[in-house]
Amino acid sequence: MAPVIRESSATAIRRDRDRVFWASVGAAGLVAGIWLAWLGAWLLGWDMDDLGIRPRDAHGLIGILTAPFVHASFAHLMSNTLPLGLLAALALYAYPRATRFALPFIWIVSGMGVWLWARPSIHVGISGIAHGLMFFLFFMGLLRRDRLAIAIALTVFFLYGGMVMTVLPRDPQVSFEYHLFGALAGILAAFAWHKRDPQPPRKRYSWEIEEEEAKHAAADPEFDLPLPENVPTLWDGPRAAQRGGDNVVPFRTRNGDGETLH
Repeated sequence: MAPVIRESSATAIRRDRDRVFWASVGAAGLVAGIWLAWLGAWLLGWDMDDLGIRPRDAHGLIGILTAPFVHASFAHLMSNTLPLGLLAALALYAYPRATRFALPFIWIVSGMGVWLWARPSIHVGISGIAHGLMFFLFFMGLLRRDRLAIAIALTVFFLYGGMVMTVLPRDPQVSFEYHLFGALAGILAAFAWHKRDPQPPRKRYSWEIEEEEAKHAAADPEFDLPLPENVPTLWDGPRAAQRGGDNVVPFRTRNGDGETLH
């Protein structure tokens, strides 16, 4: 939760390492959860279909909470592991405060959307959560527009931009509904909590500092030129002599006719 510091000082490096560490721990815990659930079911021979989402079936409501931990096969689990770990780590690193609200929101809303409107089947897997995190990170970059947010948005779109196509029906064995509602939940979460984390301080360059100092100097009355009536008179010329003053500086010169002028 330590804030990002602009300058690359020892304090900034230490805080950044702390953010990376806790983001990695959180993402690893989420990945470990789905792996432990799958390994436990495989070793004990459990039928995990009972934990999936059954649309519009009261017995399938439990799947809103448990379906992300259920995977149909080892290949299904492997295909979700890397995207989930990377996207969760990026979200926890860049937006630790927003992600604490966004992740459970995506989890619940995507499951409820599947239960209400999906095809009659058993929907399992955490790919809906991964889609939600991908769209969450991308729209956070569009809404916040700071350097870190834009860099992460471009990175996740470059790596997982293909998720945009998987929200449409393509393979009858794939729950595109889970992907679709996860993506919609991620977009809503980005709009709801994009201001939850403070903006990172922007680096200021020398010319910006000089411009600000010049503006402050111009606005400071200490540096303003005095009014003409407040300027002391150092020399009045011949008028001082007429008034009997003694501050006339005499001088001599000659014109072209040889006359001396005072």
